[in-house]
Amino acid sequence: MNALLRIDGVSKSFGGVLANRNITIGVEAGAVNGLIGPNGSGKTTLFNCIVGYHPVDSGAVTFDGTRVERMAVPRIARLGLLRTFQQTRVYGGMSCIENMQVSAPKAALGGGGLLRRVPAAVTERAESLLEFAGLYALRRHGAGSLSFGQQKLLEFAMALMRAPKMLLLDEPTAGINPTLINGMIDRLLRANAEMGVTLLVIEHNMRVIMNLATRIHCLAHGGLLASGTPEQVRNDPRVLDAYLRAAR
Repeated sequence: MNALLRIDGVSKSFGGVLANRNITIGVEAGAVNGLIGPNGSGKTTLFNCIVGYHPVDSGAVTFDGTRVERMAVPRIARLGLLRTFQQTRVYGGMSCIENMQVSAPKAALGGGGLLRRVPAAVTERAESLLEFAGLYALRRHGAGSLSFGQQKLLEFAMALMRAPKMLLLDEPTAGINPTLINGMIDRLLRANAEMGVTLLVIEHNMRVIMNLATRIHCLAHGGLLASGTPEQVRNDPRVLDAYLRAAR
């Protein structure tokens, strides 16, 4: 397997609580993978371990051939591995275009960063990605005035501004208007197909993840319960039992 991201035997505890237990997962370059599981199964903790927010207790995380489990978040991001959050992290007091500009890599902004005039190429890319996200008409509007779904689209565009090799998305369709969900799915697939961005997506909406991912990993009680195609995971009795137990 040509794994862009490889997680080998990763475990993480908080006090006496074992949040991740000996998890091994690989995500191929150019793939769209899903990460599912009941609430409390360890999905977000695993994301945080992958991108450096939490140092792992044991195991290894390898991204594009480089061990990253002991690296700081900014250094991992510079390698091309980024994540978005369930609750959006946009700059509400700035316009959409300004949010995009501050998301540009420092090298693209020149030595003075945003203290200098923003290069035309940066603004052009920002406007192009806002159009891709369906937000071009709102580019001068304050990000804080956007709906929650629009803020999710803006955060997604901000991540693309950095030309990542891989994006980890934490529930990209949660809490947004159902009319925006299909548009979000379409843009995720286009980012993968047209921009070559590998995706690993946490998602509770089963319709979304089954239509989005070609391979799905299911966590339960901090461990990896099952991996396979959407059809295999959908029909796995262990997965069905895990969700039924969580609903009781």
